[in-house]
Amino acid sequence: MFQVSELLDEVIAIWRGCSEALPDPAPASPERTYSAELQALHEREFDLFLQSVKSELTAVPADRAARIAAQARISTAFVRLASAGLDLNGDHLRLLLDGGFSAIGTRLGRQARRLEVPASVADILQASRNAWTACGLQLLLGEKMRLTPSIFAYSMLYPATDNYLDDGGIAGEEKLGFSLRFGRRLCGEDVTPVNRHEIEIWRLVAMIETEYPRGSSWGVYAGLLGIHKAQQESVRFQRRGPGGDEEALLRVSFDKGGASVLADARLASPGLSPAAERFAYFWGVFLQLADDLQDLREDLDDGAATLFTRAAGREPLDALTAKTLHFGTHVMQCMDGLPNAKSNGDGVDWCGPLKDLIRTSSRTVVIRSVGELDEFYSPGCVAALEAYSPCRFAFLRERRKQMATRRAATGRLFEAFLAGDDDEPAFPLLPSSLLPR
Repeated sequence: MFQVSELLDEVIAIWRGCSEALPDPAPASPERTYSAELQALHEREFDLFLQSVKSELTAVPADRAARIAAQARISTAFVRLASAGLDLNGDHLRLLLDGGFSAIGTRLGRQARRLEVPASVADILQASRNAWTACGLQLLLGEKMRLTPSIFAYSMLYPATDNYLDDGGIAGEEKLGFSLRFGRRLCGEDVTPVNRHEIEIWRLVAMIETEYPRGSSWGVYAGLLGIHKAQQESVRFQRRGPGGDEEALLRVSFDKGGASVLADARLASPGLSPAAERFAYFWGVFLQLADDLQDLREDLDDGAATLFTRAAGREPLDALTAKTLHFGTHVMQCMDGLPNAKSNGDGVDWCGPLKDLIRTSSRTVVIRSVGELDEFYSPGCVAALEAYSPCRFAFLRERRKQMATRRAATGRLFEAFLAGDDDEPAFPLLPSSLLPR
């Protein structure tokens, strides 16, 4: 087992060695470019899918039969979009839809609604993204993919704690007291909760303790304390204001991301190999970079310091984004170095399709962000990366704006599926741009 400080030093050295020139895949590379004609074809398929979704928003299903029928219609439309517009094959779709990630997100949402402090749709979607990471790691590490009690609890902890710490109506002293008590509770101390919110958070910690007894699960709790410490350091850094130095920002940002996914990995499969620990930590750093890029405008408005907010306005983000893409390629190479995992208990090896999806989404999330934030980039960089997008950036921006006006209706559709019984179909995995965030 690595010391986290060793992983942090290693990943920073790798980051510093990454090129600041845009990647230029060789002809034999699996990365593909899209001609204007092919992008136009994909855009037609995307519009057909959007029309299908919009028609479902006019009458939200109110009973079991209606939910089953709506799920079938949306799934059929998504399969067509994924096949003709997103270049996904049957194995990818089965992993996404048939008892895979869609089922995990829906199951998490239904469980979250049974908590004493009900979670919002935004909280559920945030928690689902973490659960998808943890359950993907299960497959990569040779485990059966399923939403375990500990993965559910850990995924719900950070919407719950983040919302509390971000609440402007709560005094700083009260937040500090909560953070200290939460840290002691993660250490296994018998800490009395002081309000209803803490009671719920303590119950989530107890769910992890039930699955992983403290006496035999040192790595699990070291992971949970690692992300708690990283979150505290991040809050302290942000409170110092814009004057914090670049080295400290790099360490705080990377450790927050790396510690989060390392905790996921230890919950997914305790007793990780060094290769698995390295991949989990590095993947977490990449996901943090991708999140910080996606959230650039919000972070600028809030005065939050990230690598991207520091650079924005002073210089085009071309070099920093190119560095992120090169770093992502290195992380994907670490993933490919993991031992071949077993099947998911059904005789099918899902690791290949999962690795395809992770590789594709890792590059796509960065490229799509460039399209959303084009004013921060040089025209040449935008044009170069748009060639790797299945649809034109202007098209995606326009459709995103259109769907934003229907965000509330999409949320109601999601709520309708959460109200269903556990044996009902899952909410179909829609493209993230269509879901409330």
